[in-house]
Amino acid sequence: MKNLFEAGKLLLLDMASTFFFLVLYLLTHNITLSVALGMALGIGQIGWQYARKAPIDTMQWMSLFLVLGSGAATLITNDPRFVMVKPSVIYTIVGIVMLKPGWMNRYLPPVAIELVPDIAFIFGFVWAGLMFFSAALNLFVAFNFSVVAWSAFMSIWAIVSKAVLFLIGFATMRTIGVRRRRAQMVAAAS
Repeated sequence: MKNLFEAGKLLLLDMASTFFFLVLYLLTHNITLSVALGMALGIGQIGWQYARKAPIDTMQWMSLFLVLGSGAATLITNDPRFVMVKPSVIYTIVGIVMLKPGWMNRYLPPVAIELVPDIAFIFGFVWAGLMFFSAALNLFVAFNFSVVAWSAFMSIWAIVSKAVLFLIGFATMRTIGVRRRRAQMVAAAS
């Protein structure tokens, strides 16, 4: 269970500024405030890790640059349609990055890397597929519903879809890992 919480914590930290923006926008309906504070949180996270001399992963840098780039464009245009389409751009870029084999290793404990690297490899592509699907879904919702409806739906989708896939991936890797460890122990005992 400790590994589940550790992996979940890393995932939430990587996506904190995006979730923060969505929740703040839902609460305030203020694009400028939501974007500015989301950008500040992203900068603060990286700054905190840098000050602690902690390693900063590629996904964290990518997340920061996406938040800053899309946030700056949103602030310059002050156009809600840009805000609504922005997640599709981000999901697509993240999906492309997730096509890199082994990106999930940062989130896995050493025992999982040892026992189920093939399953983690597959789930890396499943995550990429979720990102591409989310990009398309976001465009559909953005062009067919109000800003408030889009904001509520995409906030819920962002959290629930990732949580469900995370739990499915964790349960699958754990179940297969336990079976493989048992098989190794039986083979060693023979």
